[in-house]
Amino acid sequence: MRHFGHIAADVRQRLFHQEPCEITPDSPARLLSAGLGATLYSPATRPRLADDVVKQAGQGVVSMVLCLEDSIGDEDVAAGEENLVQQLTGLHAQAGTVEPPLLFIRVRTAEQIPDLVRRLGPAVRLLSGFVFPKFTEERGTPFLEALAGAEAASGRRLFGMPVLETPELMYRETRVEALEGIARVVDKYRDRVLALRLGVTDFCSSYGLRRAPDMTAYDVQIIASVIADVVNMLGRADGTGFTVTGPVWEYFRVPERMFKPLLRSSPFLEGQAVELRERLIEHAMDGLLREISLDQANGLLGKTCIHPSHVLPVHALSVVSHEEFSDAQDILRPERGGGGVLRSAYTNKMNEVKPHRAWAERTMLRAEVFGVANEDVGFVELLAAGIPG
Repeated sequence: MRHFGHIAADVRQRLFHQEPCEITPDSPARLLSAGLGATLYSPATRPRLADDVVKQAGQGVVSMVLCLEDSIGDEDVAAGEENLVQQLTGLHAQAGTVEPPLLFIRVRTAEQIPDLVRRLGPAVRLLSGFVFPKFTEERGTPFLEALAGAEAASGRRLFGMPVLETPELMYRETRVEALEGIARVVDKYRDRVLALRLGVTDFCSSYGLRRAPDMTAYDVQIIASVIADVVNMLGRADGTGFTVTGPVWEYFRVPERMFKPLLRSSPFLEGQAVELRERLIEHAMDGLLREISLDQANGLLGKTCIHPSHVLPVHALSVVSHEEFSDAQDILRPERGGGGVLRSAYTNKMNEVKPHRAWAERTMLRAEVFGVANEDVGFVELLAAGIPG
């Protein structure tokens, strides 16, 4: 599978200067963590879960989480587990005829991990790992130990994705200590931690807050401060950091808005793009697009999604522009190893080799998994190409 692989080959050729690379569950961890993209969550109780997985893969979803935690009631956990095992077993029986996305199971307890792996049997080959809720140093170690044991028992490489969402991370007096504890445990199990996910809905609940559809997580200052500290301590570019993914966007249709739309009209002035802009605004996508841009500006990559309509905007804004690619290439040229300053090929900015190197390396990794747009292609064209009808 690959990002935008659901789009016709001739359309991809028109859109991309460099197409996204192929990703498989056996790809190197660096590619998988960068290429998660819009990770779509689905309750494990859905009666046609396997069909849903196949359908979403056909519409461009590259990673999914099948959830046994907050998305289902406490009384439905046993039924959710049974449904999950049955559905994945049936999906595994179709091996060779369907190509599912990267699949993760969000569990409630560490004990569920070996139990589910045992019950799945050969179907465990469909899994790329597990998502650990309410992750702290104390809670996290049992999850990661259980993951290591399940990997050994199944012979299948399995990754963990901790969710950072506990009140200790919200409260100023406990935040640094909590982050230091998380850093210790994820560093100890570094090879098993694919990415760190932010549970902003739980953060908001600590203060009885909920952001409106015309506001981003970064407009809620108490939330923005947590994101900044998580990236500060766990997302560094010096080799100690991890991929940190963006928070969930809760909205997919807005009956009424208080503020002006966040999408400028100028990028949408041609042809059917005007209608596309109206559709995005109608479905609260203007707020989502702004939040994705702010995620990236603040060091986050990928996003938790609860609705299929959110997937393409995340992926479209993750594609590297031709200008970014050109700058990154210039900065990373071998002859630039001694540093220095150069004018960009687009003649509109300064590229300072040493300070911009980490950015360039990160940009080239994103280019590998999401592709590089052609010189005259922007996110509007990428959106329009992938949104049906």
